[in-house]
Amino acid sequence: MEAEGLDWLLVPLHQLVSWGAAGAMVFGGVVPYIPQYRDIRRTQNAEGFSTYVCLVLLVANILRILFWFGRHFESPLLWQSIVMILTMLLMLKLCTEVRVTNELNVKRRFFAASRWCSCGPVVTPSRRPTSC
Repeated sequence: MEAEGLDWLLVPLHQLVSWGAAGAMVFGGVVPYIPQYRDIRRTQNAEGFSTYVCLVLLVANILRILFWFGRHFESPLLWQSIVMILTMLLMLKLCTEVRVTNELNVKRRFFAASRWCSCGPVVTPSRRPTSC
């Protein structure tokens, strides 16, 4: 008789725990990428981040979504795949922007260094040899 009296408390508590677990499943895979995203954005250096990991996770999550059309599974897993795909696309966008910016800076520095070197005669844009 006591268990029936506590149903008013146990049913909402069970649903709250169920929603919490589903939320942890959906967003749990994304949490480790938040510090990496912030670190890459802050330092403008994506050298330690592997884009191949993003590729593998993108393929795996796309396959999971395609599998869902054939045989439905729990919706939190489907949402996890969608959130993970969005996260990987954001990480790839950031890494691409940072790497392109760094490569352009290196090329600019190389061009400036080749023009103003101290190693001997250099041909300036006017094609007159000069010494540094």
